[in-house]
Amino acid sequence: MTSELTEATMTSHPMLIQLSVLKSTARRATVSTDGSRSVRTLLSFVGKLCCLLILPLTGCASHFDRVQPIRMAFFDGNLIEADEHLEKLLKKKRGEKDVLLLDKAIIELASGRPKEAEQLLRKVRDRFEELEDFDPAKAVGSMLTDDNARAYAGEDYEKVLIRAMLSISNLMSEGGDAGAYALQMVDKQQQIIQTVQDKCDDDKEKVTLAYKQVALGPYIRGMLAEESPLTLHEAAKARIQVAKWEPDFRDAKIDIERCEHEVPMHPGHGALYVFALVGRGPIKEEVCEPVTQVELLIADRLFDAFSNRNVPPTFAPVKIPQVVNFVPVADSVSVQIDQKAVGRTATIVDIGEMAVRQQQALYPQIIARAVARRVVKKGILYGLEEVADIEKNSLQSLAVMAAGVAWEASETADTRCWGLLPDTIQVFRYELPVGEHTVTLHPSGRHGDFGTPSTAKVRIHEGRHSYMLGNLPTSRFVGKLLTAPRDPNDSDG
Repeated sequence: MTSELTEATMTSHPMLIQLSVLKSTARRATVSTDGSRSVRTLLSFVGKLCCLLILPLTGCASHFDRVQPIRMAFFDGNLIEADEHLEKLLKKKRGEKDVLLLDKAIIELASGRPKEAEQLLRKVRDRFEELEDFDPAKAVGSMLTDDNARAYAGEDYEKVLIRAMLSISNLMSEGGDAGAYALQMVDKQQQIIQTVQDKCDDDKEKVTLAYKQVALGPYIRGMLAEESPLTLHEAAKARIQVAKWEPDFRDAKIDIERCEHEVPMHPGHGALYVFALVGRGPIKEEVCEPVTQVELLIADRLFDAFSNRNVPPTFAPVKIPQVVNFVPVADSVSVQIDQKAVGRTATIVDIGEMAVRQQQALYPQIIARAVARRVVKKGILYGLEEVADIEKNSLQSLAVMAAGVAWEASETADTRCWGLLPDTIQVFRYELPVGEHTVTLHPSGRHGDFGTPSTAKVRIHEGRHSYMLGNLPTSRFVGKLLTAPRDPNDSDG
């Protein structure tokens, strides 16, 4: 098994092969008796070492830098331009394919193509499921470079939100699987919570708070159950679950009251559900962890003082990803129907808060992995000096130290993430008479409506639900307002 792992790792990571070449070169530099030949061999050794470890510093733009044009174009409403940038990256960056497809799904949804969005989301969902199995070769590779060498398996909150967006996309395409996706959302969250608790022996209550259940799943299941008088009991149970999981949800009590004591829809009426994706969602950016860097520097200097070989000093900063949230431009969306103001959306999922809580819970693991990577790199170079019998403080040793510092400096934080998520998912329900209605959505803040509104027509059927979806990352809606059931004359999607 060890030989198989070594072969697979070296095939995936040519750096290991290069290191073995460096060892033999270093030996020749040490045992050579001819003076000029020894100098030439030494220079060859230093050159190879520097090329191996310093070249990764060139062209080391992070995922954060590469996807900025996509994000900026999307938030400006230029969906075609955003998709063009994304397609170019898909061809160049295979290691970022899955996370780029998540962004493409949001672009497809905003462009009025919910079926295409659903297909992309299902593909990435299945891929992330496969990647949850531990890959030792990739783990070794990330120790030699950085976490960008690992296949991106998604953050825990992203895995749950894939199922949330699947449910919404399916609603807008009238696919009939929205309830199943909503149930998957709940099941996945419970699975993640159980896995994290099993790994955490100390403060399980803290982990549970960081991974609290997402109320959108039961909200959608309750919504669907309300369409039939035979499933009102199930609808009431789901509404109660929403109130338990999201106590601050504004409409929780109203929804429970309607299911338990009222008629969900009066004769000659149907209900409109508005879903709004509001604000710019969380992203990751690279930050330096100064305390960890200082601690590593002290440790390696102490080790160096009592060792017969040099150890590269920790001059390079320890880089880790940090979740960053944006201050929302709009707090909610106000809804006007047939030129009459009827209410505002309410937050059912706070994605920004969810991402920050979960990263804080996993912060010790992030730091531990960064420290382990530095220790492995120092150990490799120490072993190289041992095998080549390089004297402490010699010219060769100084070359190894310089290259070691460069190797550590070549690390970049893994900033891959689903960058086109909203900050919040918001909902609004309103009962309407049967027929066609004109619905206008306005960005809304503490001081009232502002920005650019968006309008679409929606048809209400007796005893049935109709749906509307808007994407509001800033002060104007991006793309189309999607409606379901869709107008048969609408050829898009």
